[in-house]
Amino acid sequence: MTFTMGCSVWSHKDWVGNFFPNGSKPSDFLRLYSQRFQNVEGNTTFYALPSAETVQKWRDETPESFTFCLKIPQQISHVGALADNINATHEFLKRVAPLASRLGPFFLQLPPHFALRHADQLAKWLAAWPQEYRISVEVRHRDWYKPAHEQRLIALLERHNAGHCMMDVRPLDLGFLPGADVDLDNARDHKPQLPLRPFVTSKLALVRYISHPNTIKNQALWDEWYNRIREWLHNGVDVHFFMHCPVETTSPENARIFYRQLCQHTTLPILPWDRLAVPEQVSLF
Repeated sequence: MTFTMGCSVWSHKDWVGNFFPNGSKPSDFLRLYSQRFQNVEGNTTFYALPSAETVQKWRDETPESFTFCLKIPQQISHVGALADNINATHEFLKRVAPLASRLGPFFLQLPPHFALRHADQLAKWLAAWPQEYRISVEVRHRDWYKPAHEQRLIALLERHNAGHCMMDVRPLDLGFLPGADVDLDNARDHKPQLPLRPFVTSKLALVRYISHPNTIKNQALWDEWYNRIREWLHNGVDVHFFMHCPVETTSPENARIFYRQLCQHTTLPILPWDRLAVPEQVSLF
């Protein structure tokens, strides 16, 4: 079993002076980020296929223990029939293959219109997925969340050795942080209001937690996640946790606090951020 922790991005200008040292340049961000966290949700590949030079740069600037959990490009997941994009999928994998050991589980985010009637498309795509890579699937159509239909999804993912990618949007309803109402409203507008279904398939779980900017408001939900993760790890599940936030400046510190508290519930290595020399240990607050 494995547990890794990170954020949804590695680059955010307002992290300079708190998460990143003063004077950090954008060209430093990935290197600095990978010295502090264990993974990153690779949203960048959803929007564009990286060049070979960019992929090599990602590899050169990160430690071997760091993992990119790359998102399948939207040209594959959202354009045309999924099963018609198998060749494009293989081309994408070929492009990022130089990351080698830094490749964590990929995840396929299906569009909101991808309903149960498209299950055969998903099955064909997963059947063609190379077994040397792990893959996790996030569904967004409400059909999948009906109890009988959910069992079909679980069976499909298990049959193809695919994990489940789940998103927890409940923190967006925990009340407003004064001065941040617009950010929370925007997050509600852009995140699907779907129920959390924390089931695991193929011993692989990717969790996308959309945290409230006010750290304290997350605590009850975090306690729930600590118990769930402890049980998963005990059962040999690989868990990759990503801390999002409508106010992105708070994501690193929320992730750090989450990880430290999780260590009180199960045995995990020290977060890389906490191994840095004292001058590098900057705080958001």
